[in-house]
Amino acid sequence: MLRAARAMLAMRHPLDAELAFSELLGTWWGERVPGLDVERVLGEGLITHAAASGKPAGLGVLAAVAALGTSPGQRRLAEQGMIALREQGLQVPEWASQLGRVVPLGAYVNSDLFGDTDDVVCVFGRGERGAATVPEHALILVVDHNAGGVLRDAWVTTKVEKLLQGCRERAAADEFTRFAELEPAQARSRLVRALRVTEQVITRGSDGAAPPPVGPTAADLAGGSLAAHFALANARVRTLPERFGRDVEDGVPVWRRDRRAVLAARFLSSDEAAELSDSYTASRCVDHIIAYGCDVDAGRPTRVSPRKVEAFLLRWLPGRVVLLPEEQEAMPHVLAAWVRWAGPRTGLPEVAVGATLDAVWESTTEFTKVYRDPARPLGLRQEAVRRLLPDGDFSALARRMFAFPLLASDLISWAPEEFDPATPRGRRALLRLDHFGEYEAATPPTGRHSTGQDHWYRPVTGDDPGRERALDRHERLAERLWSGRPAELWSAARRLLDRGRDRASVLAELGDVLDAATDGTDLRRRLDAL
Repeated sequence: MLRAARAMLAMRHPLDAELAFSELLGTWWGERVPGLDVERVLGEGLITHAAASGKPAGLGVLAAVAALGTSPGQRRLAEQGMIALREQGLQVPEWASQLGRVVPLGAYVNSDLFGDTDDVVCVFGRGERGAATVPEHALILVVDHNAGGVLRDAWVTTKVEKLLQGCRERAAADEFTRFAELEPAQARSRLVRALRVTEQVITRGSDGAAPPPVGPTAADLAGGSLAAHFALANARVRTLPERFGRDVEDGVPVWRRDRRAVLAARFLSSDEAAELSDSYTASRCVDHIIAYGCDVDAGRPTRVSPRKVEAFLLRWLPGRVVLLPEEQEAMPHVLAAWVRWAGPRTGLPEVAVGATLDAVWESTTEFTKVYRDPARPLGLRQEAVRRLLPDGDFSALARRMFAFPLLASDLISWAPEEFDPATPRGRRALLRLDHFGEYEAATPPTGRHSTGQDHWYRPVTGDDPGRERALDRHERLAERLWSGRPAELWSAARRLLDRGRDRASVLAELGDVLDAATDGTDLRRRLDAL
């Protein structure tokens, strides 16, 4: 890399150097080696090697990392290395002092009528903030809303006026194309979220986690144009102004449970839903449609498009939700009614609504083939699935089975209300039974579980302070595993299990981390280090 940096010393323009160094830093973005933090080892290793080189090429590398480093720690280390080399009398080319020093001049969004993707265009000039300057280049970032707001692509052009004029002309000629100006602060909010979602996809691939129900995997994003421009994109977004002194997620409203229920009720009382024969099943189905729109599609449950309904039916539902047989049969019909109801309310013309309905029916046959009961290969009965997934979130199945393994068994079927993980008493009873083979029931069990032949259930005869403290600790951990917060907790548990650790030792180590953490940030840091 230092040899490549020496060639870059001959460059005359800072943008050329920024693009070259961004591509250099992107060569290991998304690369994963089991048990090794590639980003930290290579990033910090490059900084250390450049600082120790004592050469202008090393100083050039440090200047680039200080401007484009993807983490605050990298940038701080690079700045310290630059100070040390400059004290030795080394000088860098003029362009190196201009790295990252750009002024945002405007932002725009280019999209189609359906709103599946947004091309966010940010225009920058070179100079002091507030001073008159001319556009030097534009950064274009493609945000895919059907994949949860992940970045799909990125590139840079110096033909700014030609780009903007082409976008305006296309929007004027094509009724399905939209082009509008964005406030720079609003562009920052959208892009900060997109960068974070993209980084989460890349990070998820580092610990062997299952791929997301929709959207690209880490392997899909690593390499190519996005990897080459990711460091530059991070640096450019940081130069955009913040709103109210912090990043906010514009366009992603908070959809609380009551607000979602009101939206579902409005649909179910509409003429479009009148033809649905089973109102209870339709209500369950529309809850999933709304959840997908709120949680994946940037808080836009009423937006419909051919691509969105395909992603929902063929990828998100099979990978995320456990549907009952009657719900599987009803889902395409409920979705079609939702399209007829929501499409006109979001301004879609009749031809666009028709195209979306065509996509629903064209996907129906494939949906019946793709969707399978995801719990069947695990040997789980439907009642166990109901206990583990009262919210239908299939992605939570593994961690909830790890937190409360008895929920997957038939041992507690005689008194499900006394072992309800949603209540403090139920969680306590589950954990006591799991740890010590004891139960604490309001009424004695009846049937085969009450006989002397089955000694698994032993009534609690007295409190042991040591046992109660152990249960307190496990209950705090189990509550977090049930809810999946923070996400790093289950990721750490999987890494330990993959290394051959048994469940008891994993629970003990996670409990130690939970007890030692001082706050949420410290907890996530400690979990990442496991």
